[in-house]
Amino acid sequence: MANNNNSSKAKWQGHTGGGNFGQKALVLILRIVPLRLIYCLMAFVVPFYIVFANKRYRAIYHYFRNHFAYPPFKAFVKTCYNHFIFGQIVIDRFAIFAGKRNVFDIEIENYDCFDRLNNNKEGFIITSAHIGNYEIAGYMLKSHNKQFNTLVYASETLTVSQNRVEMMKENNINLIPICDDISHILAASVALQNGEILSAVVDRTNDSSKSIECSFLNGKADFPVGVFMLAATFNVEMIAVFSVKVSYNKYKIFIKHLNPDLPTTMSKQQKAEQLIYSYIAHTEDILKLFPEQWFNFYDFWKD
Repeated sequence: MANNNNSSKAKWQGHTGGGNFGQKALVLILRIVPLRLIYCLMAFVVPFYIVFANKRYRAIYHYFRNHFAYPPFKAFVKTCYNHFIFGQIVIDRFAIFAGKRNVFDIEIENYDCFDRLNNNKEGFIITSAHIGNYEIAGYMLKSHNKQFNTLVYASETLTVSQNRVEMMKENNINLIPICDDISHILAASVALQNGEILSAVVDRTNDSSKSIECSFLNGKADFPVGVFMLAATFNVEMIAVFSVKVSYNKYKIFIKHLNPDLPTTMSKQQKAEQLIYSYIAHTEDILKLFPEQWFNFYDFWKD
């Protein structure tokens, strides 16, 4: 494991594609057009997207070839399916923005783990990854006891940001923009000290974040340190939450407890590393079940 402040590999842009106008139009369309029809229309768009966004296609193709050892044709088919299901999930996301939340049937596994932490006086941290539709969990896991604080990218488009605020206000959720300075770290620290919930997607790094190189799916990749270091610093528990699409209108949310039994003699850095190991292990387990729902469309691995 090695520390890195920056990496030479490609970085994620930090926002949802499509622009404000296209995203607003999609929300309006979804208010009147059935989901199944939108899915059918999208099937004709995906091939063009694969051709013209070929860097993203190659990143996912290499993911299947190098990290699941699929033969070329199977990797190609899986990559096409990955793009198709990603399109469905993006549509589902905006369908929720359009008020169609009740269209979806959502099953939660191990909800008792979340409920126990929610009813404790101490704060805790929820982590996730760009697997499936991670925002669904934000709408479903509600707390009437604690303030939710969610770290979000400051560069996200206005439409997405406004819809997030509108959808999450009833869930007692406060959005903390991730900035180039440390203001978001300070806000997150205050939240944990106040016994609140901190939520973050922690599988991507940016140029300003400190990262650690880890073994992940038979390769080497960088993972951000910050949230795990906060857990070690304030001695709070962590869970990982993954929300995957299992059928046309059904999602399943998996809740995994991260905290291993750590010796009290460990340093904060060592505790943070062990938490990262636990997070990665659970992420790998989910991807082995749902490999097509990995949505990091860039060169995630270093080798």
